[in-house]
Amino acid sequence: MSSFNRRQLLGGLAGVSAAAAVAQTHAGAPGQRRDRDRIATENKRPGTTDWQLTYTRVDPKTRFRSPRIEGYVNKQSVRTGDSLDIFVSTNPPARFVIDFYRMGYYQGRGGRHLRRLGPFKGQVQATPPVAAQRLRECQWEPCATLRIPPDWPSGVYLGKLSGVEHRYQSYVIFIVRDDRPADFLFQCSDNTWQAYNAWPDSYSLYHNDRKDRLVLVSGVKVSFDRPYGKYVQIFDNPLSQGSGEFLLWEFPLAFWMEQHGYDVTYCSNSDLHNDVKCLTRCKAFLSVGHDEYWSREMYDHAMQAIREGVNVAFLSGNTCCFVAPFFASSRKAANRIITRAGRYGGIRANEKAYMADLPVVAPSEATLIGAQTVSPFNGSGDWICTRPDHWLFTGTGMRKGDGIPGLVGWEFHGDPASIPGLEVVAEGPTTNSGDRDARYTATVDPGPKNNFVFNASTIFWSQGLSAPPGHMPPHSHYGRPHGPDPRVQRITRNLLDRFRG
Repeated sequence: MSSFNRRQLLGGLAGVSAAAAVAQTHAGAPGQRRDRDRIATENKRPGTTDWQLTYTRVDPKTRFRSPRIEGYVNKQSVRTGDSLDIFVSTNPPARFVIDFYRMGYYQGRGGRHLRRLGPFKGQVQATPPVAAQRLRECQWEPCATLRIPPDWPSGVYLGKLSGVEHRYQSYVIFIVRDDRPADFLFQCSDNTWQAYNAWPDSYSLYHNDRKDRLVLVSGVKVSFDRPYGKYVQIFDNPLSQGSGEFLLWEFPLAFWMEQHGYDVTYCSNSDLHNDVKCLTRCKAFLSVGHDEYWSREMYDHAMQAIREGVNVAFLSGNTCCFVAPFFASSRKAANRIITRAGRYGGIRANEKAYMADLPVVAPSEATLIGAQTVSPFNGSGDWICTRPDHWLFTGTGMRKGDGIPGLVGWEFHGDPASIPGLEVVAEGPTTNSGDRDARYTATVDPGPKNNFVFNASTIFWSQGLSAPPGHMPPHSHYGRPHGPDPRVQRITRNLLDRFRG
């Protein structure tokens, strides 16, 4: 698929007309008005650092779950006016309260308190049995139903679960979306959060019962109807208890964008899957952090949006690597189960030793991103400038060969596609934990309507933008980013300013 460039693929995609897409981008959905100051105004409201978990306790036998208090919600994203069911288990039974926070800048505090519910009388809810394809799907009773108030702006929301009789805490997490036109659409990578979620004990997409012990296989499913266990892949962060991977890789970008008043709205992976208009109402689409699992509909909608003139930035790594179809839950709720069904572009020759049984065929992710996940795809390195004369580097002072220490990791993109006009703006080696090297490439390539696509080629890009309260810098494969860097901030400003014209 590497010789099949984006221009050819875009020409073959069915989609709305250019005129209709442009009208949608500027007008939004019926009844929606442009409100560029919404996020700037929101962040003038009083903030707090109390959104953080202070006391957490994980079952040492599982290393993932927090049985004293844990929960989940019934939808990845909701609009204002929608109802959200909240499910909580406490073992032993104990009273608890739920405090809701919207995550943003808020004078540097990171969150705004919106509402408290409870106290509720907690109960022990059943750990679900193992179903076909190792699926663990909770059937808990809801403790509360929250109708999303009309004045809650789009964003990422945490519900902090706090025990009354004991001090332990956990989160539930959800996204409030809207349909208004905006400059930027921030997509949370919640499919990937769920793919790595091992709750209750080793039941992620990376666990299976195969005799060959291969982990990148088909035939395993995971459900959104279960709590997020603590993240334990490359570092141990207690704030991940119930919050997926948002606080780890994505929040520093949201914090920074809201600090500077960018006109941003938020969505989940499932929103991109459901409707291309989710993208075409905005000037630019942002893939953030660790964005590995995409349904084929997500890929097709992103390609269609590029065709219609939407700009795209992959401030992410390992993006769109695996084909991840959605399935309905056993209660018929849409998009509540995912699986790993294929490798975008097919399994490469040097990947066969650790991948197997991925039958679904899909185009190479390089036709979308500009580059692709390469093997070995774990590693760390400096982000090294190759085109200092490019507009991307205006005001950074960077010269050819200058590097931003540790910014590349722990997964990245390389082997750029043969897209006419594609430019490699940064590239260099990465070192794997086995001292095996791979090369990453950061790229910029043109779209068909004076739009363009930027590929930062690292999960760690947001680490160079800000360090919100509670943030822990990662360390992986013998490397680590150094935290906020004025060069990363200026590159990102140049990029976003060019996107919004």
